[in-house]
Amino acid sequence: MESPENESFRDSIGTLTEDGKRAWVYPKKPNGRFYEYRKIVSYFLLAFFIASPFIKINGNQFLMFNILERRFNIFGFPFWPQDFHLFVVSMIIGVIFIALFTVSFGRIFCGWICPQTIFLEMVFRRIEYWIDGDRNKQRKLDKQEWNAEKIRKRSLKWFIFLLISFIIANVFLAYLIGSDKLIQYITDGPLEHTGTLFPLLIFTAVFYFVFAWFREQVCIIACPYGRLQGVLLDNKSIVVAYDHKRGEGENGRKKFRKNENREALGHGDCIDCLQCVHVCPTGIDIRNGTQLECVNCTACIDECDHIMESINLPKGLIRYASEAEIENKEKFKLTARMKGYIAVLIILTGVLFGMLALRNDLEATVLRLPGQLYEHKEGDIISNVFTYKLINKTTKNIENVSFKLRKYKGKVILVSTLDSFNVPEQGLAEGTLFIEINKNELKGDKNKLMIEVYSGDELIETTTVNFLGPRSYH
Repeated sequence: MESPENESFRDSIGTLTEDGKRAWVYPKKPNGRFYEYRKIVSYFLLAFFIASPFIKINGNQFLMFNILERRFNIFGFPFWPQDFHLFVVSMIIGVIFIALFTVSFGRIFCGWICPQTIFLEMVFRRIEYWIDGDRNKQRKLDKQEWNAEKIRKRSLKWFIFLLISFIIANVFLAYLIGSDKLIQYITDGPLEHTGTLFPLLIFTAVFYFVFAWFREQVCIIACPYGRLQGVLLDNKSIVVAYDHKRGEGENGRKKFRKNENREALGHGDCIDCLQCVHVCPTGIDIRNGTQLECVNCTACIDECDHIMESINLPKGLIRYASEAEIENKEKFKLTARMKGYIAVLIILTGVLFGMLALRNDLEATVLRLPGQLYEHKEGDIISNVFTYKLINKTTKNIENVSFKLRKYKGKVILVSTLDSFNVPEQGLAEGTLFIEINKNELKGDKNKLMIEVYSGDELIETTTVNFLGPRSYH
């Protein structure tokens, strides 16, 4: 590990040169057990990402984030604007879970689960390795003049990148507007829906820019999660770490020489081969310790293990470990901060499940018609006028809907020729109604009424309103 006096690498990010220009990263193609595990995880998540908008549960899209219409589906559960509190609680749970994960295991989310890393490392870079070759061939191709070989390779790579970006943009659009609508737009033809075509092309251009040029800069510059590491990590957090005690020894690292007794000379196991630097997708030296740019992708672990194996030294010079483990051989255990996060997470998850259990398929809102007081009718009948709005959150019609009063004797009269009506699937029904109650039933000038909403003979929702009457004088 670098000494505190030599930490100039922390003064700027690893992808900038001394004169402030972009230092293009040419990572070596990774290979090893962790890379194989990451491929399995990544391809599963890619399949999940592509399939999720097209999977239906009880007629609801599995995942949808329709911001324009304020409709969200999460794991098949529909969330309407009236369920915004549930959505907020879900987001808070997600943030706390990521914070807990970071406190415990560092930036492992970035290396294994983040869509940016998965698409860049497991899709775009693999295509680049296939067309341009590995690290040295890519560097050579970039420096050579624009001859037939370079034009052919660049054209093929950029065309494939653009095509994949267009596919990603379409899937992204399916999350926003719904897969059924997207398929309909494709069937109708792009010129029939130019209002959607232009945003689609913009998304395509953004994805192409990110994956073809901006790349690791997203993780280093744009993403705020890397900055959170400085707040969330401590010396007990498990991260991708270089064992500097073993690697440096007493007299530091040294190039490998066959049949040399490194231990007697006081040198550590690090042979300064720089393979961990060459394979890093953000261009850092992990031997300098935990850094902003590190996304915990484990490429350096695989590369170092391969080198250690080839020179008959134990693997694990770079591994998942905490600073406390490297310095003091402390095993991982839950800290007070981790326990606090876990407690909050359990409480909020319980609250969310409780809210979901109490959530009805039909949301009823009954409000007083603005500017209207009560009306005194014959037979000491007091009448109030209200508007109602019923939102059906399911994919089935709710039929034969009617209103009844609880406890109070009175009538609910719809301003229509029918005594009941239907609420369409994932739609709403609204209108006006009168509530008539005998004056003798009322207690004062303001009474809280409970209105029951029925579908046939089944009670499906209740709501309350304030009913105005004449003031009593005693």
